[in-house]
Formats: sequence, C-alpha cells, structure tokens
Amino acid sequence: MSMISHEPFQLVGRYADRNRWENLDGPGDSRVTGTQIIKDEALEGAWGDKVVLITGISAGIGIKTIEAIALTGATVFGTARNVDKAKKALGHLLQSHGDRIHLLHMDQADLATVRACADVVHEKSGGKLNVIINNAAVMNTPYEKTKDGFELQFQTNYLSHFLLFYLLKDLLLVSSSPTFHSRVVTVSSAAHRYGPCRLDNINFDNGEYNGWMAYASSKVANIYMTNQLECLYGSQGLHAYTLHPGAFISPNLQKFSRAETEALSQGDDRLKKYMMSQDQACATTIYGAVSGELEGQGGLYLEGASKSGPCPPHSDAVEYGYASWAQDKGKEEELWEKSKKWTGVQ
Repeated sequence: MSMISHEPFQLVGRYADRNRWENLDGPGDSRVTGTQIIKDEALEGAWGDKVVLITGISAGIGIKTIEAIALTGATVFGTARNVDKAKKALGHLLQSHGDRIHLLHMDQADLATVRACADVVHEKSGGKLNVIINNAAVMNTPYEKTKDGFELQFQTNYLSHFLLFYLLKDLLLVSSSPTFHSRVVTVSSAAHRYGPCRLDNINFDNGEYNGWMAYASSKVANIYMTNQLECLYGSQGLHAYTLHPGAFISPNLQKFSRAETEALSQGDDRLKKYMMSQDQACATTIYGAVSGELEGQGGLYLEGASKSGPCPPHSDAVEYGYASWAQDKGKEEELWEKSKKWTGVQ
C-alpha cells in the first residue's frame, strides 16, 4: 500500500497531520504522547476537583494512561483483576500520587465484582465521577465462557463495561458541568473491521467460535455502546467516544491484528512506520478524556489523537477509519436493550 495519505485525510484535529503516512517513522516519531496532551491542554495539576475511573491499569497502555491522568491532579480510581500486580506495576506512581490514586479489585469476567466495584466508587468518590476510561481487554483468547455464561471476550471487552457504566451513570450525569461535560472513553480496536457484532450468536455457540471474529464482535459492540450512549445522554451533558489506540508492542496484551502481525514478520515497511510506543499508544485515550476540541461533542470514533471518519474502500489493516457496520442505529438499540437484560439493570 501507498505511503501517501488519502485525500481528504480521514483524521481531523490539532494532532491529525502528525499521523499522515508521509510523517510516520515508527515508535518515538512526531506523534503525540498522552503526557504531551496533558501539557498542551494546560491540565497539569488543574483537575483537583475531578474524579476519573480507569479499568485495566496493571499493564500495557493502562499504566501509561493512569500516569498521564495522574498529572492532572484528579482523584483516580484504577481497577485491576489482580490488585497486588497493579501495586507493583504502579509503585512509582503510588509513591508520588498515592493520596489521590485508589486501586480497586474488578474482574471483568465476573459481573459480581463489577457491581461490587461500582458500590465502592459510589461510597468513596464523594458523589462525583467526571470520566470513565474503559481500557481493560483480552484478545483472541481460546473459547471460554465466564461464570456469568458469556463468551469471555464479549464480557471482558464489552458487557462488563456496559454494566459498569450503567451502575455509575448517575454520578456521571450529576457531575457534568457547563465547562466540562462528563465523558465515557472506550478503547476499541481497528480489528473491529474484521467483522460485525454477532447479535444473532453473541457467544459463538454451536462450534462457530473464531478468536479473531469474537474479538472483532466485542470491539464493534464497544462502538455500538458509544453511539447509543451518546444518543441517550448527550443532550444531558454526558458524551462518549470509542478509539483505536494504534499498533504497539505490549508484553501483556499484544496489540496486533492478525494481518498486522503477518505484515511485520514479513518486513512490511508501512507497518514498521505505523508502529508506536506505549506512551504514544495511550495518547488517543487521553485525547478522548481531556481534549477541549471534543467538548460538547460525542458519538465519535477517535484514532491518532484525532477525530476519525469512515475507512476508505479496499484499505489494508492499518489504514485509518471505521467500518461501515460500526454505524447501525437498529443494532445499537438492539444491543443496548439486550445488554440491560443480560446484566439485570432493566
């Protein structure tokens, strides 16, 4: 594929041009980091009155995300399946910001722990919650059902986050202000383009399981949730975003699609330039959480710390943009209603 960007370029925003193919040069290039966004927004120490919840903070870009958010001075609740592991991973941060960082146990594969975690946030947040960052995920796992009866990737990546939001939406709504509307930021993936959300067989029963297709289905579900959340609550000052963080190497959750892995192993120069560091990979999450460019807007798909648009036809695995099936009002409404039933929040 060409190293020349499509025109009009799919990305829009202050950092968009850094993502043009002509400007990419691999990890550490000119693409922005999460920490730099905090500085550009003049938010260092400026969020002492705000509360942020981040899931999956014990590894990968979860660590980089909480490090960047901590710079704002916000009170941060970080969730992890293994709190001891999180304490070790974040030891440096707990020493410097320990009075404002609270680590909570939550296993996304066990909805009872999601409910318990939401209870703790209600108890300890002072009745305030400005931002939820849904970062936790698993990818291309062997077939497994959770104790709640759902395919592992679907529950971990999507359904647990839906439940968490639903249990905390009262705090998000009451915390919204004219100067900063509350936000729900969900890490999806460009791998959503592998296939649609399987609403007809969400658990991939009857021997139909394919790890990559199940991952894609869960990531489309993330986008559906964002779109429907915006439809229902945007007018009340609560906005939602989904994002693709980019391609990066993580020892815990290897953020490569099948096609990306094959291309890298074959020495694909285009992919090598597309790769980024973990500091850069958390940038789009931070952009969604704090950027003034997004204030009052929602229902957006983000990548490259920018607003993104539809993926051009016949694009390869690392092109920018979202799939055509990621926008489907009927399926967004259907998934929302089914999710309420599945999680018992009717």
